[in-house]
Amino acid sequence: MRKIHVNASTEYDVLIGEGLIDKSGELTAKVVKPCRCLIVTDDTVDGLYGDRVQISFTYAGFETRRFAFPAGEASKNLSTLSDILNAMGAYGLSRSDLIVALGGGVVGDIAGFAAAIYTRGMRFVQIPTTLLAAVDSSVGGKTAVDMPFGKNMVGAFHQPRLVITDTDVLRDLPPLQLSNGAAEAVKCGVLNDPELFALLEGGDWLDRVDEVVARCVAYKRDVVAGDEFDTGNRALLNLGHTFGHAIEQLSGFTVLHGQAVGVGMVMAASAAGCPGAMIRRLSDCLRRNGLPVRCDYDAPALARAALSDKKRAGANITLVLPVRIGSCCLKKVPVTELPAWFERALAAQEALKL
Repeated sequence: MRKIHVNASTEYDVLIGEGLIDKSGELTAKVVKPCRCLIVTDDTVDGLYGDRVQISFTYAGFETRRFAFPAGEASKNLSTLSDILNAMGAYGLSRSDLIVALGGGVVGDIAGFAAAIYTRGMRFVQIPTTLLAAVDSSVGGKTAVDMPFGKNMVGAFHQPRLVITDTDVLRDLPPLQLSNGAAEAVKCGVLNDPELFALLEGGDWLDRVDEVVARCVAYKRDVVAGDEFDTGNRALLNLGHTFGHAIEQLSGFTVLHGQAVGVGMVMAASAAGCPGAMIRRLSDCLRRNGLPVRCDYDAPALARAALSDKKRAGANITLVLPVRIGSCCLKKVPVTELPAWFERALAAQEALKL
């Protein structure tokens, strides 16, 4: 088992290894004294792992209940949040009790937000069951729900007390979910880790998924330690997201987050004027991991959607632009220039015949 320590306002460990889901209660009891515990999950994950996690926590001495909501991004809203909070209240949870977020990014985001605001903040543990959540959203303390006017627009910074990633669960994921998470891993490679990028380029890395997760988590750990509340260099983690969130929104969230981020990274590299060879290398890597690389929306529509991005600060928005594989930079851009950035990205896409 690998252990990565995160030094944030609340310090915690990220545990990565085989068979951890059946030890999740025991591992949590070493950090949180057994108490009342509400396991929040979605109806898909609940059917797969809900019983096993609840049994583990019960054997470890926790008094447990489960709450499951319909799976999917469409559930990440204020209505579902209200349902979770009411379930917490009906169970009689107090600040000294525990929320366990069992699932992918949607579950982690909304359960973490519920933990952040119930009794003005209570403890929670992340058990990510998707690659995307394992390499990215379960670490760093960002929690949120979506709003009609934008993705992740209402939320809070609230660090977990523990993250437990079972790599057996990740190996059992269907190809679509693996590719969705692979986009965030490729992102880490483009940002800071050429060796990780090279590993992912082959597309055949599942037997080394523990290494992939650990490298991504270690990088995010370092970024969060230097900028926990996203006022500086943590913005680098948004590589591909300004472009990608616009695609997600225009698709009505039928395009998965990882798919949109993959396209967004290619667009960012194209708009930044990166060499064609680098853009093709990035595109090939994404394709080998089952991800799209083309955007089929026009620049004006993309720019309008991007205006709702929470990274916007008044009349400006900060773009993350690749320099080379392993290095990126931040560029503050007036929102009035966004259409031109999208135009450049789309023009390069056509010129390179991606």
